[in-house]
Amino acid sequence: MTLATADVGELLQLLPVQRAGLALLLAAIGLPVVGVVIVGLDIMPVRFAMMHVALLGIAIGLLAGLDPMLCALAACALSGAGVAPLARTPDGLSGAMGLLMSLAIAAALLVLAVSGVNASGAFALLWGSILSVGTADIVVLAVLAVVVPGLFWWRRQDVGLLLYDRELAQCSGVPVRALTAILLVLVAVAVAGAIKLTGALLVDALTLLPALAARRLGSSLKSIVAWAVGTGIVVNLTGFLVALWLDWPPGPVLVLTAGAVVLAAHLIPERRNTPWRATASASLPSSH
Repeated sequence: MTLATADVGELLQLLPVQRAGLALLLAAIGLPVVGVVIVGLDIMPVRFAMMHVALLGIAIGLLAGLDPMLCALAACALSGAGVAPLARTPDGLSGAMGLLMSLAIAAALLVLAVSGVNASGAFALLWGSILSVGTADIVVLAVLAVVVPGLFWWRRQDVGLLLYDRELAQCSGVPVRALTAILLVLVAVAVAGAIKLTGALLVDALTLLPALAARRLGSSLKSIVAWAVGTGIVVNLTGFLVALWLDWPPGPVLVLTAGAVVLAAHLIPERRNTPWRATASASLPSSH
């Protein structure tokens, strides 16, 4: 079933729909940049672990009578900071994420079972609830939309070196441990902040997929970040409008839209140079 253009226009006048659209627009500014970090640091397991940690935070929030999403954000932020010391190598971080993921889901299920809390409220967020986006969710996404691109602009050479080669960054005087910890916390908070928009199982549509398309289209860290944000805006707004028009769930439509963009980007011939090479080379001290 599809809606007429007039019906879609009427839907756009509703406050929950406007909040959802604003949240997606803000998410498109900050979260694709987080996806660039995930791909650049090769820390794919982090987002899976944070999904489970977010579920644990939601369960604790329901048990304590607190805002479940704020508890999920706090749990993810603390977990991101806690595993940062283990991020000396991708292998070390992958192992830590596997352990964290297992412990988090086990603890979440135990809390839900022992406390008698209705688990449907917690597991509903696995599938997303975009029209229930509230002021607190928009504030979190707005902060991420400012902080994440701001960090990249402020420390773009350091971030470029870190994403290109960790050892090279350390030898060049980059505060690798501190910067890695900050990036991991931002990744964790971004995953938790996007859960209500697409659901924990589909959060890649807002983070990873625009970054994958941007890596194919950009030739430097600066251009990759710009392409990621631009792709995120196009995908989020287009997918949301299509979902309203077709009267379909927004989460899957956003994923399919983003996936189509990634596939289209991969039809473009691959660049010869590594995307980080220009940034890393420019950051090295000159021999002259």
